[in-house]
Amino acid sequence: MAKNIAVVGLSSSPLRPSHGVAAYMQSQGYRILPVNPEIGEALGEKSYASLAAIPEKIDIVDIFRRSEFVPQVVDEAIKLRVPVIWMQEGVIHEGAAERARQAGVFVVMDKCILKAHHALRK
Repeated sequence: MAKNIAVVGLSSSPLRPSHGVAAYMQSQGYRILPVNPEIGEALGEKSYASLAAIPEKIDIVDIFRRSEFVPQVVDEAIKLRVPVIWMQEGVIHEGAAERARQAGVFVVMDKCILKAHHALRK
């Protein structure tokens, strides 16, 4: 079962969607690992500059970055053998998604992890 979610592009501002989604997932028992070199922490967790800087196992990479930044994140996730890459609503990069799938990664694209989690609980 997935426990650790690395949220790439997590904002420390409660007004940003990434913060609200990550706070919800945290409230559901997931460990949130912020990935944002611009902040020191978010949701009580230390923020990391990259996925590679995270010292523990990552179960899901949740991407809140513009689509043009997705290939770099996906390549790093593939290198780290992360089993799931989740691209939030509006985050779409077919080429990167296909590379991840070819590497054996389960990919979700253009969907909100909060909405999907909530729907599963019904």
